[in-house]
Amino acid sequence: MNSSSVAASGDERLRVLTSVCAGLSDIEVLEYALDQAVADLHALGGMIHWAGPVGSREPRLVAASGLPPAVQEAWSGTRDVIVRVLRDGTPACRPVTRSDLDGAGPATVAVVPLCGPGPPFGVLSVLCDGAVEPTGDQREFLRSLAVWLARRLARTGSDSGTKGSWWPERAADSGLRKALKAVKIGSWDWNIRTGELFWDEPALIMLGIDPATGPHHIDTWSNIVHPKDLPRVMAATEEAIRTRAIYEVEYRACRPDGTTGWMHARGRLVLDEQGEPVRMVGTVWDTTESRVARESAGRALRDMSDAFLAVDRDGRIMFVNLVAERLLGSGDLNGRVLWDLTSARAPELRAMCRQAAAERVPSSFDMRWPTDGRWYHVRLVPVPDGLTLYLADVTDKRIQDEQREAAEQASAERAARIQELTRTLGDAVTLRDVMQVIAEQVLPPFGAAGLAVLTREGDHLHLVESIGAPTDLLGEFQNRAALVPSAYADVLRSHVPIFITSTAEQPPDADRTAGSRMDSWAILPLRVPDQPMGYCVISFDRPHQFTSEERTLLTALSGLIAQALARARMYDLEHTRAQELQRHLLPRVLPSLPGLTAAARYLPGGTVAVGGDWYDIIPLSADRVALVIGDVMGHGLTEAVTMGRLRTAVRTLADLELPPAELLAHLNDLVCDLGDDFYVTCLYAVYDPTSGECALVSAGHPPPAMVHPDGTVHVLDVTPDPPLGAAAPPLSTHELRVPEDSLLVFYTDGLIESSARDIDSGLAELTRLLTGLRRGLSAGDLDRLCESVIEAMLPTGEQIPDDAALLIARTHRLPAEDVASWALPDNPIAAGEAREHVRDQLARWHLDDLVMTTELVASELVGNVIRHAKGPLRLRLLRSRTLICEVADGSQTTPRIRRASETDEGGRGLQLVAAVSQRWGTRFTADGKCIWAEQALPAPPTA
Repeated sequence: MNSSSVAASGDERLRVLTSVCAGLSDIEVLEYALDQAVADLHALGGMIHWAGPVGSREPRLVAASGLPPAVQEAWSGTRDVIVRVLRDGTPACRPVTRSDLDGAGPATVAVVPLCGPGPPFGVLSVLCDGAVEPTGDQREFLRSLAVWLARRLARTGSDSGTKGSWWPERAADSGLRKALKAVKIGSWDWNIRTGELFWDEPALIMLGIDPATGPHHIDTWSNIVHPKDLPRVMAATEEAIRTRAIYEVEYRACRPDGTTGWMHARGRLVLDEQGEPVRMVGTVWDTTESRVARESAGRALRDMSDAFLAVDRDGRIMFVNLVAERLLGSGDLNGRVLWDLTSARAPELRAMCRQAAAERVPSSFDMRWPTDGRWYHVRLVPVPDGLTLYLADVTDKRIQDEQREAAEQASAERAARIQELTRTLGDAVTLRDVMQVIAEQVLPPFGAAGLAVLTREGDHLHLVESIGAPTDLLGEFQNRAALVPSAYADVLRSHVPIFITSTAEQPPDADRTAGSRMDSWAILPLRVPDQPMGYCVISFDRPHQFTSEERTLLTALSGLIAQALARARMYDLEHTRAQELQRHLLPRVLPSLPGLTAAARYLPGGTVAVGGDWYDIIPLSADRVALVIGDVMGHGLTEAVTMGRLRTAVRTLADLELPPAELLAHLNDLVCDLGDDFYVTCLYAVYDPTSGECALVSAGHPPPAMVHPDGTVHVLDVTPDPPLGAAAPPLSTHELRVPEDSLLVFYTDGLIESSARDIDSGLAELTRLLTGLRRGLSAGDLDRLCESVIEAMLPTGEQIPDDAALLIARTHRLPAEDVASWALPDNPIAAGEAREHVRDQLARWHLDDLVMTTELVASELVGNVIRHAKGPLRLRLLRSRTLICEVADGSQTTPRIRRASETDEGGRGLQLVAAVSQRWGTRFTADGKCIWAEQALPAPPTA
């Protein structure tokens, strides 16, 4: 806030002060202005002092705010700064210690003068908690407030000067006298030891004493005090001298001219060097107008309809109206301590009064009055002299409120019961779940003993489930014709419930039920829109009178139960379909290949039976194997269908013998075409049993684990690319060598991650588990290993939040004697050499029956390279479940079989290869391509 805005805010506040204080007396203006200063600075309290007469200038306390008299005495530590400001007229601010006041900690005193034409006639001071001085804006407000207050107090005297001049008299004493006369506040100075008493001119005028007379004595003042007030005034004087406390008293003054006025005197002691009181100085002002106003208010308070009383700081009653007298008892109550009265002996009343007096903050509470037992709303309002208490009878209101709260509570409980039942029924997914919810949340609140749910199946009723229902009652309904005239058929037709409170009220057509041990029934229709389902029978083992509220609630509950049963039926149907779909989308049986054997498990997550996790093992050429595992984010039918599409796409792309990175790049394009809402993690690996090498690519998928033959486990250091749908080809390919008889463990994140376990903790747990389970594992125990891992990572009975898939593969190597490879020259003689190598190797393998066809295959493949491709050439034979013949070259061209016409001289080589082979194909290598062909091995001879 800039200076102009601060000034505008201050001016507006002073205008408000002028408006509010227009009808107040001068002393009330002082107190109101002081309250504004304390509030603006968030101060502990504040005071206004008057300067004493010329020659003394001893400051007189006029008004205080926020500080009780006991604390006001501790302001003696600030006397020096107050005196200096009175003398110099310059605002001051200095730190003081709270030990001067009430115990500990720093504080700051800010003092501003109340100026007239000459030395200040008073000061306004505030005590701020802490050592931080007031801000510039706060100081400016204090100065503005002091100027406004000085002008407001001098308003009466400002009319006598020249227009436009403020306090035209320049003499300091003259200006002070004029100011004091204007506000009707006088000063006095009493010499305790000599009895001499000095009044200034404003004080003499208020007391009706001629200023020309004097000197004056303490007797002069005691003769002016009203005889009825004199004992109280003298007692207060002696008490102030004895306790060194602030002196404050209000009394009636009988002036010499015969008039009487109320005076309020306040003073403090001046001590000598030995600490003995020698003088008392103070101020006195006329309170006749405010006293009259208070007496007028007192008469109004006395006749008000609510009880009202005022007590001092010690709890002594100062005022009590007629209603309060009836509560407290008859007799003279003034001066008696409120807590000592039998009619007001309530601990909470005393405690709350003391708290309000200490905190100086209004408060209110309800209490039951000890004498009449009625409830009263008590409001406590602190006032300078103590507390005021307002007591309003709220017994009838409390009774009405309690009845309303009881009705609201009952309504809230019913709503909560329905809401809880609605929630739990919404969570129930099967018919059994629905029945369990009804048994737990419907039967106990109504005290029912049995439950039976029957649905209409064609023309007959079918008992869905029963809990606690007697056998004879179930036999009454099971396989009963639905529309045979009866009260139960009426329930199906009219959808109106029937409530039978006893056996005497049961319908005539329900005679067999009379033999039941049940005495009361509620037959509730179960209906969904445009389809009556059946009815629900709630039975009681004793007569039960159904209230209107129970009938309404049970009728409402029947609708919830019908909807839950309809949902459960749909769920059971969809659940069966989903399970069937999942069985068809995942591999039913994993192939057993020369390169590896594998086992796998899949667990659906959440409340559905299907999800997007999948796994697969795909045989490739040369006994190589592709292992794939993936996760379509989310679970449900949509994700399951997407998974099926992707699994088919992976198999199709794998048959094309694409490298892993290129395969996932094509799969990424497919996922991107599905839309922005689809993301898929996938891990694709190709294992070669002839070399033990494995190449893998990960698109956002957790890294696999490898279990070595010695039992050690480590998670492969594979940095994944982004998931499919967000990946940017080319993807990174990672190659590793897998020792024979190792285990490759692939999994989805649902196996290792949950709400109670992060991925790192899950990987550590999986590693520890595999280390222990690998020891002693036999060759055929992969299924048992999968079961053990699933049971340990996903305990039985716990619902997992996400799908989980696990694939464990044991790797094998082809024996070296089953692999033969030769380099061939890049010229036409290569075909002849290839045939020679084939004859020799097949003779060693005792496969003479395949020599002719294998020579033809090798010769045609080598000749095709010589004519259409480039070297280097290499021939390889593999003896596995089939005989595999491979010819590799350095060209990236792909051979394609075509139909040759009768006049074509070539183009029939690949046709011959296809004719004599089970299958053939091409795969790309790092430095070219490889054309391969497979032939079935001859059957072994019979024994």
